[in-house]
Amino acid sequence: MPVRKATVIGLTAVILWSTLVGFLRGVTQGLGPIGGAAMIYTCSSLLLFFVVGIPALSSFPRKYLIPGAVLFVAYEICLSLSIGFAQTDAQAIEVGMVNYLWPSLTLLFALIADKRRPGLLMLPGILLCFAGVGKVLGGEQGFSLHEVTENIASNPLSYGMAFAGAIIWGIYCVLTKKLANGNNGITLFFALTAVALWVKFFFSDTPAMHFSPGVLGCLAGIAVAMGLGYAAWNVGVLHGNVTLLAAASYFIPVISSLFAALLLGQTLGHNFWTGAIMVCAGSLLCWYSSRSPA
Repeated sequence: MPVRKATVIGLTAVILWSTLVGFLRGVTQGLGPIGGAAMIYTCSSLLLFFVVGIPALSSFPRKYLIPGAVLFVAYEICLSLSIGFAQTDAQAIEVGMVNYLWPSLTLLFALIADKRRPGLLMLPGILLCFAGVGKVLGGEQGFSLHEVTENIASNPLSYGMAFAGAIIWGIYCVLTKKLANGNNGITLFFALTAVALWVKFFFSDTPAMHFSPGVLGCLAGIAVAMGLGYAAWNVGVLHGNVTLLAAASYFIPVISSLFAALLLGQTLGHNFWTGAIMVCAGSLLCWYSSRSPA
């Protein structure tokens, strides 16, 4: 496959993944945080079964399979429930922005795992990411420690799970790169996430599911975004310009917020967009700082 074509296919994954927050929120509003997430990962698992297939477990290193699966499932549950338990649509978008601390944290964890000294721009990059999230959570007041603290205190479960998810995903990415030997367990991991969520659903006091054309549309949209997004990304990474794809992926916070605002009918203020750009810029600084001379 030509490099340009593969790169374009890979870039579609960035667009598809940027719709996740909006679609996820739309599903959980009708089906509940836990039931909605369970339906999402069930549908996505079925789509991945046909698009990616089922991996051969015998090819996975034993030291990776269990911890990799646990980390992946934990992250997906943190991501889906943090957005599902958000009190408002605007808060769901803010929670999504907290989750996008994972790129800078992943790069930091990778340097630690490789026992490499961080570059001079790594710390400023991470601080810029956190400052950007702080500006987002500060609302109309901008970066205000008091407003940020009050915002988090209003829903510590959602914000806490989003931040925990960012840390977990960073660890998962580093572990996968070092121990997976190129094996792709995405279909299995998605299925395990669905099973875990259904168990939680049946053993919890959850509201009844209310299906509607809008909910079904969001469910189909997020299943396609997840399933085809991973498939498109694999094509891009294998045959396209990986450097361009990596750089483009750091702009997901801005693109995701734009899609979420459109899908959920929210108007995001100047401070939000400034904070989102700061998160992107901080991630790019971390990426530039983490590059090896080779």
